[in-house]
Amino acid sequence: MDTTMIDECDRMSFADIPFPQVVAHHAAAGVHSYRADLIRRQKVCYGDAAAFYEAAIPLQDGPEIATAFRDEEVSRAVQAIQRGEIGYDTFLRQIMQAGCAGYCVFIKGRKVVYFGRDGDCHIENFPDARA
Repeated sequence: MDTTMIDECDRMSFADIPFPQVVAHHAAAGVHSYRADLIRRQKVCYGDAAAFYEAAIPLQDGPEIATAFRDEEVSRAVQAIQRGEIGYDTFLRQIMQAGCAGYCVFIKGRKVVYFGRDGDCHIENFPDARA
């Protein structure tokens, strides 16, 4: 995996580059999936075999993770970021306030699984490519 490209992906996310472009950049860096731990503010990228790369999520003054996972609020935040109404920083804050403790992005599987502290989850398929 190209760790320089992976670090660039994080900069792209916080610069509000659209998710499909960030995911394509991850794939080009050799990432097959990644997990964001919002409690620890850590992201782990996984590549071939046992390859992995861990980096901090640079979220400043993030909110506490809500105790209850509120699926509808997570879904609304996903829709808002997909429409370009909010940026990644705001998105993270909203899903954390909705009880999201982390999420996993599966590039080949084309889905994201958002999960709470008790195992409740919301599965979101990647949006279709737009021309």
